[in-house]
Amino acid sequence: MLPKISFTKVSVPTKGVAVLFVDDTLALGAQAKAVLGAGEGVLARAAAAGNFTGKARGVLDILAPAGLEVERLIVIGLGKAEDIAGLGETDWSTLGGIVMGAVGKSASAHVCLETPSGEIPAEFAAAFAVGMKLRGYTFDRYKTKSDDDTPATAARIDISLEDAKAAKKAFADADAVSDGTLLARDLVNEPANVLTTLEFTARAEALTKLGVEVEVLDEKAMKKLKMNALLGVAQGSEMPPRLVIMRWNGGKKNDAPVAFVGKGVVFDTGGISIKPAGGMEDMKGDMGGAAAVTGLMHALAARKAKVNAVGVIGLVENMPDGKAQRPGDIVTAMSGSTIEIINTDAEGRLVLADALWYTQDRFKPSFMINLATLTGAIIVALGNQHAGIFSNNDELAERLTAAGLASEEKVWRLPLSKEYDKLIDTPNADMKNTGGRTAGSITAAQFLQRFVNDVPWVHIDVAGTAMGSPKTEISKTWASGFGVRLLDRLVRDNYEG
Repeated sequence: MLPKISFTKVSVPTKGVAVLFVDDTLALGAQAKAVLGAGEGVLARAAAAGNFTGKARGVLDILAPAGLEVERLIVIGLGKAEDIAGLGETDWSTLGGIVMGAVGKSASAHVCLETPSGEIPAEFAAAFAVGMKLRGYTFDRYKTKSDDDTPATAARIDISLEDAKAAKKAFADADAVSDGTLLARDLVNEPANVLTTLEFTARAEALTKLGVEVEVLDEKAMKKLKMNALLGVAQGSEMPPRLVIMRWNGGKKNDAPVAFVGKGVVFDTGGISIKPAGGMEDMKGDMGGAAAVTGLMHALAARKAKVNAVGVIGLVENMPDGKAQRPGDIVTAMSGSTIEIINTDAEGRLVLADALWYTQDRFKPSFMINLATLTGAIIVALGNQHAGIFSNNDELAERLTAAGLASEEKVWRLPLSKEYDKLIDTPNADMKNTGGRTAGSITAAQFLQRFVNDVPWVHIDVAGTAMGSPKTEISKTWASGFGVRLLDRLVRDNYEG
C-alpha cells in the first residue's frame, strides 16, 4: 500500500517513529532539538556505537530511545555542512526514498524536514514526499499470502515544517506526476493475460475522468487508413489491435500540440522469428513506451498543464499463429512506403511507423517524441543507466537531455547519418525492417525517421530503463515507470504557456 502523506506545522511527536536529519558533525535543526530535548546524548551514544558519522544518505535507527516518548528514532545523514545547501530536487527525492525504506511499509512516522541550518524550500519538500511515495510502491496484487506478518495497512507519514501550506501546494502538483509514474509501473508490471490490448485500451480510456479526450481506432478503422505495418504485426494474435489517441487541451486553442507516441506490444514472442524461451516472460513489458505515454497524459491532465498534448499508442500482440506475417513478406505502411520483413521480431518499429505517420499527418505537432522498448542493442551500448535518444533536431535533443538530468531519468544521444540509413535499404522494397546485428539501435532509429517527415522528432529507446532496470532508492520493482517524469519535466520547463 502507498504511504498516506500529509504536511503539518512544526510539532513534537509523542509516539511512533521520529525522523531527524544531521550533518557530518551531528548538528541538529530546531525541530530535531525539540524532539530530543534533554536526550541529545542518546544520539551521540548511538552514533558512536553504530559508527554513524552523518555521511550523506547514512541511516541510524535507534529502537526505544531512552528518555524519549517515540518508539523509534531514525537519523539520516546529509553529509558535509558546506555541501547541504547544494542539495537539489533529485537529492531530496532520493532522501525521501531512503526515509521510506527505513520507516517501513506500515509504520507511523513524523518527519522533521529540515537541515541543521533551517527549513528547505517547498519544492524540495514536495520532491521528498514524492520520493517516499515512489519508494512505497509495490506490485503484489496477485500474491495471496504475505511474505511476512506485517499487517496490510498503509504507512502514515506526517512531514513537519513551518511552511506546510506551501509544501502541500507544491506536492499537489508533483504528486500528479508521481501518480502518472505509478500508472506506468502498473501497466508494465501487469501480466499479458490481464493487460491485453483491450484492457490497456480501457485503462487509457479511464483518463477521460481527468478531462483527457480519448479516441480509439479499431482494426476496421486502421485498415481504412492503410496501416498495414501495424496490422501486419497483429495478424497472428487473437487479441485485436488498437490505436488509442489521447488529447489534453490545456493550452491556447490554436497552438500546435506536442505529441508523444508509444510502442504498445502487450506481449512479444518474436512472431515467426520466435525468441528463445529463456527470459521471454519479460516480454510482457514490451509496451513500456505506451505505458510511459499513458502515464504522461495522466500527469499533464492531473496537474492541468498549460499545453496542448497528444498521446498516441499502438497496441498489438506479436504471436506466431498460422496467420502471422513471415520473414520475406512485404507490407505497405500508411505513408505508402513498402517494407520488407526480414525479422518478425523487429516488430515495434512497424507499429511506430504507422503511429508516427498518423500523428504527424493528422495533428501537425510542434514536435514528436516516441518511446519504445525497441532494441536489446541499446542495453549493450548504454546498460540500464541511460535511455538512448536519436533525433533530427539539436534543440529538442538538448532540451530532453537537460530534462533527463533534472528528473534523474537520464538519456544519451546516439548518431543518425546517411551511412547508417543505407543499411536498411533493400532491392525488394523501399526499406527492410532491420539492418542486421551491427548498429542495431541506430538502424532502428533510421527506420523510424523515415516516417516523421520534417517534424522535430526524438526517438527514445527505453529497453534498458523501463523494465528490469537497477533498483534505486525510489524504485524497487521490476517496472520503473521511466519516461513520465522525464517528459513532464521537458514540457514543464520548455513548452507550457
